Amino acid sequence: MRSYQVIPFQFPFKRPGGTSRGVMTSKKSWFLRFFEEGKEAWGECSIIEGLSPDYKNDTDYEVRITDFCNQWKSRSLDPSQLSDFPSIRFGIETAERHLHTGSALSLFPSDFTEKGKGIPINGLIWMGQPEFMIQQIREKLDAGFRCIKMKIGAIEWQTEFSILRQLRSNFPADQLEIRVDANGAFQFEEALNVLDQLHDLQIHSIEQPIKSGNTIQMKQLCSETPCPIALDEELIGVNSPEQKQWLLDTIQPQYIIIKPSLTGGFTGMKEWVEIAEKSNIPWWATSALESNIGLNAIAQYTATFANPLPQGLGTGALYTKNISSPLYIKRDELMFDKCGKFDYSLLTQ
Repeated sequence: MRSYQVIPFQFPFKRPGGTSRGVMTSKKSWFLRFFEEGKEAWGECSIIEGLSPDYKNDTDYEVRITDFCNQWKSRSLDPSQLSDFPSIRFGIETAERHLHTGSALSLFPSDFTEKGKGIPINGLIWMGQPEFMIQQIREKLDAGFRCIKMKIGAIEWQTEFSILRQLRSNFPADQLEIRVDANGAFQFEEALNVLDQLHDLQIHSIEQPIKSGNTIQMKQLCSETPCPIALDEELIGVNSPEQKQWLLDTIQPQYIIIKPSLTGGFTGMKEWVEIAEKSNIPWWATSALESNIGLNAIAQYTATFANPLPQGLGTGALYTKNISSPLYIKRDELMFDKCGKFDYSLLTQ
Protein backbone atom coordinates (compact mmCIF):
# COMPACT_ATOMS: atom_id res chain seq x y z
CA MET A 1 0.00 0.00 0.00
CA ARG A 2 1.45 3.34 -1.07
CA SER A 3 0.59 6.87 0.05
CA TYR A 4 2.25 10.26 -0.07
CA GLN A 5 2.26 13.84 1.14
CA VAL A 6 3.31 16.99 -0.73
CA ILE A 7 4.70 19.68 1.59
CA PRO A 8 5.46 23.17 0.23
CA PHE A 9 8.07 25.18 2.10
CA GLN A 10 9.87 28.49 1.68
CA PHE A 11 13.45 28.94 2.87
CA PRO A 12 14.54 32.49 3.82
CA PHE A 13 18.06 33.52 2.82
CA LYS A 14 20.41 34.69 5.57
CA ARG A 15 21.13 37.62 3.29
CA PRO A 16 19.80 38.49 -0.17
CA GLY A 17 21.42 36.65 -3.06
CA GLY A 18 22.06 38.83 -6.09
CA THR A 19 22.23 37.47 -9.64
CA SER A 20 21.89 39.03 -13.08
CA ARG A 21 18.25 37.85 -12.97
CA GLY A 22 17.52 39.80 -9.80
CA VAL A 23 17.85 39.49 -6.03
CA MET A 24 16.58 36.41 -4.20
CA THR A 25 15.43 36.69 -0.58
CA SER A 26 13.82 33.25 -0.27
CA LYS A 27 13.61 29.95 -2.10
CA LYS A 28 10.62 27.64 -2.71
CA SER A 29 10.64 23.83 -2.61
CA TRP A 30 7.96 21.16 -2.54
CA PHE A 31 8.82 18.08 -0.51
CA LEU A 32 7.60 14.60 -1.33
CA ARG A 33 6.98 12.25 1.58
CA PHE A 34 6.44 8.71 0.29
CA PHE A 35 5.10 5.83 2.39
CA GLU A 36 5.30 2.18 1.40
CA GLU A 37 5.09 -0.99 3.51
CA GLY A 38 5.94 0.79 6.74
CA LYS A 39 8.82 2.73 5.22
CA GLU A 40 9.04 6.51 4.81
CA ALA A 41 11.11 8.40 2.26
CA TRP A 42 11.73 12.00 1.25
CA GLY A 43 12.43 13.85 -1.97
CA GLU A 44 12.65 17.52 -2.92
CA CYS A 45 11.19 19.30 -5.93
CA SER A 46 13.31 22.44 -6.00
CA ILE A 47 12.58 25.30 -8.39
CA ILE A 48 14.15 28.62 -9.30
CA GLU A 49 11.50 31.03 -10.58
CA GLY A 50 12.23 32.22 -14.09
CA LEU A 51 14.68 29.38 -14.71
CA SER A 52 13.04 26.03 -13.93
CA PRO A 53 11.40 24.86 -17.18
CA ASP A 54 8.62 22.93 -15.40
CA TYR A 55 7.49 25.80 -13.15
CA LYS A 56 5.04 28.53 -14.20
CA ASN A 57 3.21 29.24 -10.96
CA ASP A 58 2.52 27.51 -7.66
CA THR A 59 -0.95 26.26 -8.58
CA ASP A 60 0.06 24.67 -11.88
CA TYR A 61 3.18 23.17 -10.33
CA GLU A 62 1.30 21.57 -7.44
CA VAL A 63 -1.23 20.06 -9.86
CA ARG A 64 1.65 18.53 -11.83
CA ILE A 65 3.29 17.11 -8.70
CA THR A 66 0.01 15.67 -7.44
CA ASP A 67 -0.71 14.06 -10.79
CA PHE A 68 2.68 12.34 -10.93
CA CYS A 69 2.47 11.29 -7.27
CA ASN A 70 -0.96 9.75 -7.88
CA GLN A 71 0.56 7.77 -10.74
CA TRP A 72 3.38 6.68 -8.43
CA LYS A 73 0.84 5.66 -5.78
CA SER A 74 -1.06 3.50 -8.29
CA ARG A 75 2.22 2.09 -9.73
CA SER A 76 1.36 3.49 -13.16
CA LEU A 77 4.08 6.14 -13.39
CA ASP A 78 6.06 5.99 -16.63
CA PRO A 79 9.49 7.58 -15.89
CA SER A 80 9.76 8.80 -19.49
CA GLN A 81 6.80 11.12 -18.83
CA LEU A 82 8.99 13.05 -16.39
CA SER A 83 11.59 14.11 -18.95
CA ASP A 84 10.04 17.58 -19.39
CA PHE A 85 9.70 18.03 -15.61
CA PRO A 86 13.28 17.90 -14.27
CA SER A 87 12.63 19.25 -10.77
CA ILE A 88 9.71 16.87 -10.21
CA ARG A 89 11.73 14.01 -11.65
CA PHE A 90 14.55 14.80 -9.24
CA GLY A 91 12.16 14.79 -6.29
CA ILE A 92 10.53 11.50 -7.26
CA GLU A 93 13.84 9.81 -8.08
CA THR A 94 15.26 10.87 -4.70
CA ALA A 95 12.22 9.61 -2.77
CA GLU A 96 12.21 6.33 -4.68
CA ARG A 97 15.92 5.88 -4.04
CA HIS A 98 15.34 6.57 -0.34
CA LEU A 99 12.65 3.86 -0.28
CA HIS A 100 14.95 1.45 -2.12
CA THR A 101 17.94 1.87 0.19
CA GLY A 102 15.91 2.40 3.35
CA SER A 103 18.08 5.30 4.48
CA ALA A 104 18.92 8.84 3.34
CA LEU A 105 22.39 8.15 4.72
CA SER A 106 23.12 5.65 1.96
CA LEU A 107 21.32 6.77 -1.18
CA PHE A 108 24.50 6.31 -3.22
CA PRO A 109 27.26 4.79 -1.07
CA SER A 110 30.84 5.89 -1.81
CA ASP A 111 33.97 6.98 0.05
CA PHE A 112 32.09 10.22 0.72
CA THR A 113 29.40 8.50 2.79
CA GLU A 114 31.40 5.54 4.10
CA LYS A 115 34.98 6.74 4.65
CA GLY A 116 34.73 10.47 5.36
CA LYS A 117 36.26 11.55 2.04
CA GLY A 118 35.30 15.17 1.36
CA ILE A 119 34.03 16.64 -1.92
CA PRO A 120 36.01 19.75 -2.95
CA ILE A 121 33.66 22.70 -3.43
CA ASN A 122 33.81 26.32 -4.52
CA GLY A 123 32.78 29.21 -2.30
CA LEU A 124 29.87 31.20 -3.74
CA ILE A 125 30.07 35.01 -3.92
CA TRP A 126 26.74 36.76 -4.58
CA MET A 127 26.39 39.97 -6.56
CA GLY A 128 25.94 43.27 -4.79
CA GLN A 129 27.73 46.50 -4.03
CA PRO A 130 31.53 46.25 -4.17
CA GLU A 131 31.89 46.42 -0.37
CA PHE A 132 29.46 43.52 0.06
CA MET A 133 31.19 41.38 -2.55
CA ILE A 134 34.63 42.05 -1.04
CA GLN A 135 33.26 41.16 2.41
CA GLN A 136 32.00 37.81 1.11
CA ILE A 137 35.35 37.10 -0.57
CA ARG A 138 37.24 37.77 2.65
CA GLU A 139 34.91 35.44 4.56
CA LYS A 140 35.47 32.60 2.08
CA LEU A 141 39.23 33.06 2.03
CA ASP A 142 39.38 33.17 5.83
CA ALA A 143 37.37 29.93 5.91
CA GLY A 144 40.01 28.22 3.77
CA PHE A 145 38.47 28.17 0.30
CA ARG A 146 40.91 27.79 -2.58
CA CYS A 147 38.27 28.12 -5.31
CA ILE A 148 35.57 30.79 -5.38
CA LYS A 149 32.76 31.46 -7.80
CA MET A 150 31.65 35.05 -8.28
CA LYS A 151 28.31 36.04 -9.71
CA ILE A 152 28.82 38.85 -12.23
CA GLY A 153 26.64 40.88 -14.56
CA ALA A 154 24.36 42.76 -12.15
CA ILE A 155 26.40 45.91 -11.65
CA GLU A 156 28.60 47.83 -14.07
CA TRP A 157 31.16 45.45 -15.57
CA GLN A 158 34.20 47.66 -15.02
CA THR A 159 33.35 47.79 -11.30
CA GLU A 160 33.16 43.99 -11.17
CA PHE A 161 36.38 43.73 -13.18
CA SER A 162 38.08 46.07 -10.71
CA ILE A 163 37.07 43.76 -7.84
CA LEU A 164 38.41 40.75 -9.71
CA ARG A 165 41.66 42.56 -10.51
CA GLN A 166 42.10 43.55 -6.87
CA LEU A 167 41.42 39.97 -5.79
CA ARG A 168 43.89 38.53 -8.27
CA SER A 169 46.58 41.03 -7.28
CA ASN A 170 46.41 39.68 -3.73
CA PHE A 171 45.97 36.02 -4.62
CA PRO A 172 47.78 34.62 -7.68
CA ALA A 173 46.25 31.83 -9.74
CA ASP A 174 48.33 29.13 -8.06
CA GLN A 175 46.81 30.12 -4.70
CA LEU A 176 43.20 30.85 -5.65
CA GLU A 177 41.04 29.54 -8.49
CA ILE A 178 38.41 32.08 -9.55
CA ARG A 179 35.31 31.12 -11.49
CA VAL A 180 32.73 33.65 -12.61
CA ASP A 181 29.07 33.11 -13.45
CA ALA A 182 27.39 35.60 -15.77
CA ASN A 183 23.98 33.86 -15.99
CA GLY A 184 23.75 35.11 -19.58
CA ALA A 185 24.26 38.76 -18.63
CA PHE A 186 26.41 39.94 -21.57
CA GLN A 187 25.54 40.77 -25.13
CA PHE A 188 27.43 38.81 -27.77
CA GLU A 189 29.14 41.98 -29.02
CA GLU A 190 30.71 42.73 -25.63
CA ALA A 191 31.35 39.15 -24.57
CA LEU A 192 34.68 38.68 -26.38
CA ASN A 193 36.09 41.80 -24.74
CA VAL A 194 34.98 40.51 -21.34
CA LEU A 195 36.57 37.13 -22.11
CA ASP A 196 39.86 38.83 -23.00
CA GLN A 197 39.86 40.73 -19.71
CA LEU A 198 39.08 37.58 -17.74
CA HIS A 199 41.95 35.79 -19.46
CA ASP A 200 44.33 38.57 -18.42
CA LEU A 201 43.39 37.83 -14.79
CA GLN A 202 43.85 34.06 -15.24
CA ILE A 203 40.20 33.38 -14.44
CA HIS A 204 39.49 29.65 -14.46
CA SER A 205 36.22 29.86 -16.42
CA ILE A 206 33.05 31.83 -17.05
CA GLU A 207 29.61 30.24 -16.86
CA GLN A 208 27.08 31.17 -19.52
CA PRO A 209 28.47 34.52 -20.77
CA ILE A 210 25.47 35.09 -23.08
CA LYS A 211 21.84 33.98 -22.86
CA SER A 212 21.11 30.36 -23.60
CA GLY A 213 19.54 29.38 -26.90
CA ASN A 214 21.98 31.37 -29.05
CA THR A 215 23.76 28.25 -30.26
CA ILE A 216 25.71 29.72 -33.16
CA GLN A 217 26.95 32.69 -31.15
CA MET A 218 27.90 30.44 -28.24
CA LYS A 219 29.76 28.13 -30.62
CA GLN A 220 31.72 31.12 -31.95
CA LEU A 221 32.56 32.30 -28.45
CA CYS A 222 33.74 28.85 -27.39
CA SER A 223 35.93 28.54 -30.49
CA GLU A 224 37.54 31.98 -30.06
CA THR A 225 37.62 32.53 -26.31
CA PRO A 226 40.92 32.88 -24.44
CA CYS A 227 39.03 32.16 -21.19
CA PRO A 228 37.31 28.75 -20.86
CA ILE A 229 33.51 28.79 -21.10
CA ALA A 230 31.20 26.53 -19.10
CA LEU A 231 27.67 25.87 -20.33
CA ASP A 232 25.05 26.09 -17.58
CA GLU A 233 21.55 27.32 -18.52
CA GLU A 234 22.34 26.09 -22.05
CA LEU A 235 21.69 22.52 -20.86
CA ILE A 236 18.17 23.23 -19.57
CA GLY A 237 15.41 21.75 -21.73
CA VAL A 238 17.82 19.54 -23.67
CA ASN A 239 16.31 16.21 -22.71
CA SER A 240 17.13 13.38 -25.10
CA PRO A 241 20.61 11.82 -25.41
CA GLU A 242 20.58 12.74 -29.11
CA GLN A 243 19.87 16.41 -28.32
CA LYS A 244 22.61 16.44 -25.69
CA GLN A 245 25.16 14.95 -28.04
CA TRP A 246 24.22 17.43 -30.77
CA LEU A 247 24.51 20.41 -28.43
CA LEU A 248 27.99 19.47 -27.20
CA ASP A 249 29.19 18.51 -30.69
CA THR A 250 27.93 21.82 -32.06
CA ILE A 251 29.11 24.26 -29.37
CA GLN A 252 32.17 22.32 -28.14
CA PRO A 253 32.38 24.09 -24.77
CA GLN A 254 35.39 23.88 -22.49
CA TYR A 255 33.19 22.71 -19.55
CA ILE A 256 29.59 21.90 -18.71
CA ILE A 257 27.78 22.35 -15.39
CA ILE A 258 25.08 19.90 -14.37
CA LYS A 259 22.21 20.78 -12.04
CA PRO A 260 19.99 17.70 -11.54
CA SER A 261 16.90 19.75 -10.58
CA LEU A 262 17.18 21.63 -13.88
CA THR A 263 18.63 19.01 -16.21
CA GLY A 264 16.63 15.85 -15.64
CA GLY A 265 17.34 14.44 -12.20
CA PHE A 266 19.81 11.59 -11.76
CA THR A 267 18.79 10.06 -15.09
CA GLY A 268 19.59 13.28 -16.92
CA MET A 269 22.82 13.82 -15.00
CA LYS A 270 24.07 10.34 -15.88
CA GLU A 271 23.39 10.99 -19.57
CA TRP A 272 25.16 14.36 -19.50
CA VAL A 273 28.20 12.90 -17.71
CA GLU A 274 28.51 9.98 -20.13
CA ILE A 275 28.19 12.18 -23.22
CA ALA A 276 30.55 14.85 -21.86
CA GLU A 277 33.22 12.35 -20.87
CA LYS A 278 32.96 10.61 -24.24
CA SER A 279 33.50 14.04 -25.82
CA ASN A 280 36.43 14.84 -23.47
CA ILE A 281 34.55 17.76 -21.94
CA PRO A 282 35.17 18.19 -18.18
CA TRP A 283 32.15 18.82 -15.97
CA TRP A 284 31.11 19.63 -12.45
CA ALA A 285 27.80 19.47 -10.64
CA THR A 286 26.04 22.19 -8.68
CA SER A 287 22.93 22.35 -6.60
CA ALA A 288 20.01 24.55 -7.64
CA LEU A 289 19.71 26.02 -4.14
CA GLU A 290 18.06 22.88 -2.74
CA SER A 291 17.63 22.35 0.98
CA ASN A 292 19.79 19.74 2.67
CA ILE A 293 17.42 17.00 1.47
CA GLY A 294 18.14 17.70 -2.19
CA LEU A 295 21.74 18.71 -1.57
CA ASN A 296 22.41 15.39 0.18
CA ALA A 297 21.08 13.44 -2.79
CA ILE A 298 23.11 15.46 -5.33
CA ALA A 299 26.28 15.27 -3.25
CA GLN A 300 26.01 11.52 -2.75
CA TYR A 301 25.38 10.89 -6.44
CA THR A 302 28.15 13.26 -7.54
CA ALA A 303 30.61 11.52 -5.22
CA THR A 304 30.11 8.23 -7.07
CA PHE A 305 31.84 9.74 -10.13
CA ALA A 306 35.01 10.68 -8.17
CA ASN A 307 35.29 13.96 -10.10
CA PRO A 308 38.36 15.85 -8.75
CA LEU A 309 37.14 19.32 -9.79
CA PRO A 310 35.58 21.60 -7.12
CA GLN A 311 31.83 21.14 -7.21
CA GLY A 312 29.11 23.76 -6.58
CA LEU A 313 27.66 22.04 -3.53
CA GLY A 314 28.24 24.47 -0.67
CA THR A 315 24.74 25.96 -0.58
CA GLY A 316 23.37 24.31 2.54
CA ALA A 317 24.35 27.24 4.76
CA LEU A 318 22.49 29.88 2.73
CA TYR A 319 19.27 29.75 4.74
CA THR A 320 18.24 30.91 8.19
CA LYS A 321 16.67 27.48 8.70
CA ASN A 322 17.23 24.18 6.98
CA ILE A 323 16.66 20.46 7.50
CA SER A 324 19.26 19.16 9.95
CA SER A 325 21.51 16.66 8.17
CA PRO A 326 24.91 14.93 8.32
CA LEU A 327 26.32 17.41 5.77
CA TYR A 328 28.85 19.97 6.92
CA ILE A 329 31.65 22.07 5.43
CA LYS A 330 35.26 21.74 6.56
CA ARG A 331 37.53 24.34 4.97
CA ASP A 332 36.71 23.93 1.26
CA GLU A 333 35.20 20.47 1.32
CA LEU A 334 31.67 19.18 1.78
CA MET A 335 31.79 16.43 4.40
CA PHE A 336 29.38 13.70 5.49
CA ASP A 337 29.02 12.33 9.01
CA LYS A 338 27.84 8.75 8.55
CA CYS A 339 26.84 8.68 12.22
CA GLY A 340 24.65 11.74 11.75
CA LYS A 341 20.96 11.85 11.02
CA PHE A 342 18.26 13.82 9.26
CA ASP A 343 15.67 15.76 11.22
CA TYR A 344 12.53 16.40 9.17
CA SER A 345 10.62 18.09 12.00
CA LEU A 346 10.90 21.46 10.24
CA LEU A 347 8.59 20.06 7.55
CA THR A 348 6.24 18.03 9.76
CA GLN A 349 5.57 20.29 12.74
